[in-house]
Amino acid sequence: MNAPAATFDEIRRILRDLPGPDLTAQTEVVRRQVELTKPPGSLGRLEELAEWLGAWQGRARPRIERPRIAVFAGTHGVARLGVSAYPPEVTRQMVQNFLRGGAAINQLATSIDADLRIYELDLDHPTADFTQGPAMTEARTANAIAYGMMAPEPGIDVLCLGEMGIANTTSAATLCAALFGGSAADWAGPGTGVTGSAFATKIAVIDQALAQHKATIEARDPLAILAAVGGEEFAAIAGAVIAARMGRIPVLLDGYACTAAAAVLYAFDPHALDHCRVAHRSAEPGHKRLLEAIGQRPLLDLDMRLGEGSGAALAVPILKAAAACHDGMATFAEAGVSGKS
Repeated sequence: MNAPAATFDEIRRILRDLPGPDLTAQTEVVRRQVELTKPPGSLGRLEELAEWLGAWQGRARPRIERPRIAVFAGTHGVARLGVSAYPPEVTRQMVQNFLRGGAAINQLATSIDADLRIYELDLDHPTADFTQGPAMTEARTANAIAYGMMAPEPGIDVLCLGEMGIANTTSAATLCAALFGGSAADWAGPGTGVTGSAFATKIAVIDQALAQHKATIEARDPLAILAAVGGEEFAAIAGAVIAARMGRIPVLLDGYACTAAAAVLYAFDPHALDHCRVAHRSAEPGHKRLLEAIGQRPLLDLDMRLGEGSGAALAVPILKAAAACHDGMATFAEAGVSGKS
């Protein structure tokens, strides 16, 4: 990973100065919605999504022509503690599968004509076991955030974010408990399919980590908490969300781990995710609780828990439909249709 040197102070400065929505474009979207040949509100959430897209793309006529899917892969030291149904080496093996085109996300990206990019972090050097100390140093965390900030590029219409990393649902659950309160039992789920004694181990590991980092959690610094119990792919996702905001690119978040990564920014500023929508509700039980904590209503609920950005990819056609209806429908005047009496 070749990332520029970065610090938490620099990232905090950026987060304090994030741009807001384009209110002029948003107003134009709302004005056009009233004139389209349909009863007001009859397209439901498609109308809200068109307004959201216009506000964050800065376009009165939003469009989805260049979607990008960015999948960040990281390795976790805590994976060695038996918290996953799969061994740690699966992370690297799945990255190779992505690169060969053999994963679910490859098929989904092709089906929606999206550009798929795979971002490998320092896979040869897992984060530290966070039951014994911080998962990452400030420098490693900040550099991963900076690396993620390279993913959004000019011209992208929407950025779909996803992840790959064995044991990252353990990290996600620990991160959520640290940010929003609660115990391992409140936030943990089966992840890749752990049950019985393996699930009990996962619960114990999370609770041990929460006890280990009690002082950091009580200090309520989201970036320090990310360093303590997160992973490099979490930090990179947070960086991609920040850069997308700066570049006026709407974001679709995938499932539990991806949303947990973005929630670090929400904990810093509840408006930091206004340009994001959660694409789907994961079957991981903690995801429902997390969505409630950050005030997000998912677009889909398909009982998925794969990761890889799969749920985010599936939501892209919904955004395309919202933009197409807004842009392509005739107004009452253009169609010669009588308006509401």
